[in-house]
Amino acid sequence: MKRLSPFGLLLIVALSFSCKKLIQQQEQQAVLNIITNGNWYVYQYLQGDSNITANFSGYLFKFTTYGTVTGTKGGVSSTGTWSADINARTITSNFPSAGPPVSLLNGIWKIKDSGTDFVLATYTDTTTHIPDTLRLQKQ
Repeated sequence: MKRLSPFGLLLIVALSFSCKKLIQQQEQQAVLNIITNGNWYVYQYLQGDSNITANFSGYLFKFTTYGTVTGTKGGVSSTGTWSADINARTITSNFPSAGPPVSLLNGIWKIKDSGTDFVLATYTDTTTHIPDTLRLQKQ
């Protein structure tokens, strides 16, 4: 029986890590393409038991590959930042100068379900402890 040399073992381990990293990069690129191609709108926003979806009526959100997001309604825009963590299944958004309702999107959102044209996520405010549920839909 042939024994695997230390170099051969090291090569196998390195290749397995390389393959895993490549797969993660491809997954991240696919998610990035889905998020940044097209506009999104708030299909549903529940703040605890209250449905406040109507507050977002007319807003469209455009995510860029550079980590910015712009919410526009009637020609008025609010710009913020966003990032996704595929492993943690979260999206973080921050609109530092926006008022309500756009400022309600600030925080780390836990993705509960998603597809190529929707994202369902939850956020629990650390002050009020009221869970928010957000469903974004691609236009």
